[in-house]
Amino acid sequence: MTENAQRAPDVENHHLSPREARRVTLAAFVGTALEWYDYFLFGTAAALVFNRLFFTSLDPQAATLAAFATFGVGFLARPLGAAVFGFVGDRYGRRPALLITIVAIGVATGLIGVLPTFSEVGLAAPIALAVLRLVQGLAVGGEWGGAMTIAIEHAPKKTRAWYAALIQIGSPVGTLLSSGAFALVLLLPADQFDAWGWRLPFLAAFPLLLVALYLRVKLEESPVFAELVAHEDRAKVPTFEVFKRTGGRLVIAVMCAFLAVGGFYMITTFAISYGVGTLKLDRGLMVNATLIASVLQIVVTVIAGKMAVKKGAAYMVFLGGATTAIASFPVFWLLDTKAPAAVVLAVVLGIVLMTVGYAGTGSALADLFPASLRYSGVSLGYNIAGALSGFMPFLSLAALEAAGGQSWAPSLVLFAIAAITAAGGLLARRLAPID
Repeated sequence: MTENAQRAPDVENHHLSPREARRVTLAAFVGTALEWYDYFLFGTAAALVFNRLFFTSLDPQAATLAAFATFGVGFLARPLGAAVFGFVGDRYGRRPALLITIVAIGVATGLIGVLPTFSEVGLAAPIALAVLRLVQGLAVGGEWGGAMTIAIEHAPKKTRAWYAALIQIGSPVGTLLSSGAFALVLLLPADQFDAWGWRLPFLAAFPLLLVALYLRVKLEESPVFAELVAHEDRAKVPTFEVFKRTGGRLVIAVMCAFLAVGGFYMITTFAISYGVGTLKLDRGLMVNATLIASVLQIVVTVIAGKMAVKKGAAYMVFLGGATTAIASFPVFWLLDTKAPAAVVLAVVLGIVLMTVGYAGTGSALADLFPASLRYSGVSLGYNIAGALSGFMPFLSLAALEAAGGQSWAPSLVLFAIAAITAAGGLLARRLAPID
């Protein structure tokens, strides 16, 4: 790569209209919403269903650990997916990579809805579940980073933090859809829920995929990527170049994204398991708490996105990490009261505070990498964080057991996750955008 290729084309030179930016952002948002719908659906099912129907040969505690381990397997596949789809996105275009990822996510999730259980096919059931989870992980490894990249590259540079935040609304919308779907099927009698009711939210991934695919097919290629092609400024092996040229920035990207993945699943997947399994709270209460939090998350994302334009995306990452760290112990103290209002407040508080940082994560990560490596760099940073933090529900459950059921153990895990992200935000603020 030549010396002149070190600086990528400036998106502002393309004079893109806000209307065009919004259209691309919508297509990216819908795919991200489906991603979060599928992933949160799996996390909820791991806490409420898979431990009983796919790991029935184990005692209840071991079955829950096995279900969370399967949940974490998908996160291990995400860095590999980031490398694979980062290669496609940085070499052949953002659009083709995003078409592949959305199809793989939707199909894998829908197929989970038709899997036989352990009582029907034995060991083949959890194996098939793990395989589909791996497919999900590989595809998600390229989805969020690609959606964020193509939206940012269609947006005016001065306001791209705002458009990046709009994509993040896909998280609460996806969570809202999945929580709502589970809240509805939980109204069924227990035997019907176990027999077929839990499958319906997974099968709903198929029609959702058709909507997302319709919008993605109409998506235009990034003008920044078109200019990279014109200037022959594409890395041969983008992942290698990310580590070689921007290794330090990649570490900071991982730190910035740590709370966005690990913290979220601590407040949702683990909190549901802790509330239902340890505190013996009603399953509906825990799921409905996430519904309420998801609605408020949309509002907070919009506000934080506006703030990111004025204060900087990295500052919002720091702010979200710092406030979540402060609230990490109070969140679990509120859960321990078992009072319904306090339980809802705990989930809302945890999700809302980390959303402050999550709203700025996409733009903060994009600023760390040149356009020629952006798809790979953003995807790797986000998904290495996911691989490291995806086992946090598993680790938290193990820590809870080691601490004799005392909630200070998972509180400490959440504090550590948030502190890492706060430090990442501070470091990112000290670095000027690379292009």
